[in-house]
Amino acid sequence: MKATILDLRYRMKDVLRAVERGESVTVLCRGKEKARLLPLAAKQDGTKLHASEAFGLWKDREDLRDVPGRLRKLRQGRLHDL
Repeated sequence: MKATILDLRYRMKDVLRAVERGESVTVLCRGKEKARLLPLAAKQDGTKLHASEAFGLWKDREDLRDVPGRLRKLRQGRLHDL
């Protein structure tokens, strides 16, 4: 499928549906190819994406067990302790 910049702006839902169906979408800007959107549902070798080694990379980190507490700590200012 080919899509222009205007298609991405006004019909993104249709473009994403095409990608979900497994189609690759070529993005055109003034008639020239600028990008290609490829589906991530399966890798080129046929394995599922969630079977990738990147998933579960931080599963053993203790500081991420309490996610709301971690976010609160990240959002505090540097001068909070003064």
